[in-house]
Amino acid sequence: MLDALTRLSLRGQILWGLAFATVFEAVTALLRFGAGRTSTSDTAFLAAFTFGLRIHHGYVGLLLLALAPFLRPSWVRSALVIIGLGLFLSDLVHHFVVLQFTVGSPQFDLTYPVSGG
Repeated sequence: MLDALTRLSLRGQILWGLAFATVFEAVTALLRFGAGRTSTSDTAFLAAFTFGLRIHHGYVGLLLLALAPFLRPSWVRSALVIIGLGLFLSDLVHHFVVLQFTVGSPQFDLTYPVSGG
């Protein structure tokens, strides 16, 4: 497996990243629409650790993509490109395609809602 990641071209990494994004978005949509989960309410407990900022999985993907060129060995770079691209694209598609067309809003909140109390 590691040898295959080492030999993977950039084109191959992008294609695997797209495949990962598709699978990750399918799971995200299943949790959202099948199980009724929403990240804003189901992860609200994280607000205390993030100073109220929402950490979208697309942010994590961008971080992985930014780190990838600086890491060795090459299989690690390939894995980070695939995972990072998948997370980033999945988040974009989820908010700006799926949610926009199903609920009428991208619901791309930058912060957690402030609860009254």
